[in-house]
Formats: sequence, C-alpha cells, structure tokens
Amino acid sequence: MPLTSQNNESPIISELRQDIVTGDWVVIAKARAQKPEAFKSEASESVPVNPEECVFCHPEETGQKKDTLIYYREDGEWSLRVFPNKFPAFSRESNIVRHYEEGPYFVMEGVGYHEIIVTRDHNKTFGQLPVEAVTELVDSFRSRYLDLMNKKSVNYIMLIHNHGKRAGASQPHPHCQLFAIPVVSPGVQLELKGAEDYYHSHKQCVFCDILDWEGKENKRIVFENNSFMVIAPYASRAAFELWILPKRHEPYFERIAGKQEYHLGEALKHAMQKLYIGLKDPAINFYLHTSPCDGKEYNHYHWHLEILPRTSVWAGFEMATGIEVSTVIPEDAAQFLKKINST
Repeated sequence: MPLTSQNNESPIISELRQDIVTGDWVVIAKARAQKPEAFKSEASESVPVNPEECVFCHPEETGQKKDTLIYYREDGEWSLRVFPNKFPAFSRESNIVRHYEEGPYFVMEGVGYHEIIVTRDHNKTFGQLPVEAVTELVDSFRSRYLDLMNKKSVNYIMLIHNHGKRAGASQPHPHCQLFAIPVVSPGVQLELKGAEDYYHSHKQCVFCDILDWEGKENKRIVFENNSFMVIAPYASRAAFELWILPKRHEPYFERIAGKQEYHLGEALKHAMQKLYIGLKDPAINFYLHTSPCDGKEYNHYHWHLEILPRTSVWAGFEMATGIEVSTVIPEDAAQFLKKINST
C-alpha cells in the first residue's frame, strides 16, 4: 500500500526527514526510490597497484617518516603501522598556534598532526579482514588519540577512512588518517550544539533516545552486539549510510576499555563487510565524531562512527540548498544489509 496524504487524495511521493541532532533536513524520495539491489552495480573505482610499487607496503623504502606506532605479528612481521604523512595538511613543527588578521579576514596557522594508519594486507578492505585485525585498528585509533590529545596545539582529533576514488582516496592500499588540529569543525560543533539543546529540553541524551527508539522499532538495525548498535539513521543523508553507536552513554571515544575495543572492531568489520558484499565494494568514507579534547565537559554528547557510501553525486538542488536527496529508504537499506551474511 502506498503511503497517502491525510485526505487520501494522492500518494506521498517524498518525505522531508529531520536529523534531530543537527536540525538538518534530508529528502527521502519515495517516488524515485530504487531497490537496494540496484546498487550492486556501483563498484569501487579503486585503481589496483602492484604491492611492489605501493608506498604503504614498503614504507621505509618509499621514504615514509619514522613510525609513531607499530604492531607486530607472531612471525615478527608488522601487521599495522602509524607514521606521519609525508605531505601533511597540518604542520607539527610548533605547538604554538598563531592568529592574525588580513583585512577583513581571520587567519590561524595550520599547526597540528597528520598521520597515516596502515593495515598490512594490500588487497583486503577492512570488511575483508578478520575481527582481530579490525580490533587492532581500533586499538591504534585509541592509542594515538591518547598520545596526541594533550598537545598544546590540539583541541580536536578526527579519524577518517577514504576508500575508492569517489571517496577521495589517493592510495588504494587500505589506510586511515588522523588529524589532530587546533579547531573544532563546524559540523562537529553543530552536533555538539544539537545534543546540548536536546539535553536541556528533554533531560536526556539525544543519541541514547535514538538507540532506545531504534531498539524498540527494530526497522533500521543492521547489526548489534553487547556494546554497539549499527543503524541506518532515520534521516540518512545518503543511500546506505550507517552509524555505529555505543549502547552505553559515552561522550569520549578514548575512554573505551576492555571488551569494548573488540566489540567495536566486530561492529565495524560487519558493517564494512555487509556494504562490501551488498554494494560490490563501493567507494566509502567513514569518520569518528567524538567530544573535543579541549578541556571542556561534554557529558551531553555521545561519540559514534559515521559510514557514508558514495552512491550518488550532488547536483544543483543539493548544492543550492544543502539538503541531500536519498533514493533508498533507510528502512529498506537496513533490511537489505541485515540479511547479508557477514562472518
């Protein structure tokens, strides 16, 4: 039965859904909705590179800087390593952040840290790795976060992953990037403000309310374990967008401990594997949103990972309004991914 308007005159062809954290609107274009299976033809645009020529397979030989962190396998070979980016977006030469004005403009020096986190296998995406390897990746996130969060020039740490040309990946070898910077981005500030406003109005964390509702409805859950829930958000900005949220209220990613690291590795592995299988290795971005490390309290916030497959391109409407149009209903995307057998 098609959804109809209250006066039953005609079917509703789209929904404007609002993100209750940021206030952003998205269009769920029901009349243009595509079946989730249709996206199987969308393949990753990664360009294969011979491992012998890969800058990340042999970092010493290709002039990468000294590791800041390295993990080893039982046979003595490395399994994961972290090193400064050869071409950093932020400079680590000074911990002093200088500001100045240029006419009507305000300028801040790009001081900070920019690191590369590389897993060993040249050909395996994170969804193809065993849970233990993805857990090691999570452990490296936390370890580097703890090491950099108290630096004088650092107020926010962003961890990201780009996979595929459409997602902005310049190297096909699976890797993540860490940016430790002196400013909190407008996107994160919007989430912080939305979470704070919701807390003042409802005396409850907005993300905890989302988890509670999604658990009861069970329409948009893709995967869950004891510590984390993977959902297709109600106001998905793109087809097959996923969020990984800790079930317990936790403002600070760096405070995860014990089994939580393994459970996060498991949730991330399953989410990425389901997308890899279901969409035939799509281009993907994921990133961590957590409370700033600027010394302030953010107990109203709730850290999480956001995963965005690159299944569409912004056109005039999106660029003019900032409102994204999704042609896959989040509930359909969740059910499609949930049925995919990930191991």
